[in-house]
Amino acid sequence: MEKDLKLNISFKLLKISVVLVFLGRAWQFIFWDAPFRTFFWNESLLKPFIESVIGIDWKSYANSPKLDVFIDTSVFVFGIIYLLSVFAVIFYSKIKKIAKYIIISGTIGLILLAYLLMSDRFYQLAQFFEYSIQFSIPLIFVFYQKQFIQRNLILILKVLIATVFIAHGLYAVGYYPVPGLFLGMVIDILGFSEQGARNFLLLVGILDFVGSILIFVPKIAKYVLIYLAIWGFLTSFARLVAGFSFDFFWELLHLNLYQTVYRLPHGILPLMLLLKLKDT
Repeated sequence: MEKDLKLNISFKLLKISVVLVFLGRAWQFIFWDAPFRTFFWNESLLKPFIESVIGIDWKSYANSPKLDVFIDTSVFVFGIIYLLSVFAVIFYSKIKKIAKYIIISGTIGLILLAYLLMSDRFYQLAQFFEYSIQFSIPLIFVFYQKQFIQRNLILILKVLIATVFIAHGLYAVGYYPVPGLFLGMVIDILGFSEQGARNFLLLVGILDFVGSILIFVPKIAKYVLIYLAIWGFLTSFARLVAGFSFDFFWELLHLNLYQTVYRLPHGILPLMLLLKLKDT
């Protein structure tokens, strides 16, 4: 009975995580923007196709109002797909056949988004894999009952968690240029100087690497997962806390909350894995 309860809680945590990812991205795409212009304005990639196949010179294409309308419409459409995916996850058991295809469509959108974000960072691979939890858990949810998933779920979760934290760590330690957003959040929340913020990020980046390795060590994995869950939640809420002002409460909430929402699974998934390990 206790084992069944833990399994049920684990699945609910997975379901909540998938809802949060789709909800956060739907919020972003419907009300704000997405990096679609990174692709459609990529001259080195698209210019040969636009000029040779379509027969329009690049300048006319890039400055076309129709292109702007197309991009804005595409962003909104993907936002609607993500929103539909939220409801497909919530009511999955009742509309399983159609829900499955909606969620898979949303997942394809998440993978495309990860690629676009990577291309916006000069094709730094860590940027793509930073979103591996977000675009993988919808598929785990859909195929949760499959034997392959059930047999290998603990390993799959460990790999996903390690991948995300290693990707974060590569930016934090400076392997890739440290994002100004990272520095700005540390300075704003903790009051460090720029150099102090860099030193802090170096430390947590090293801890990201260490934690990503130690979750594969059975005797201490459970303790490491507690740290990773706490750090996952802290980095998620940092997007909401940094630069926050009660003078512009609702505006900033609308601007920043979605960034916290779709990152919350970075803290939830280690908790889910912790429950799974307690069953073994």
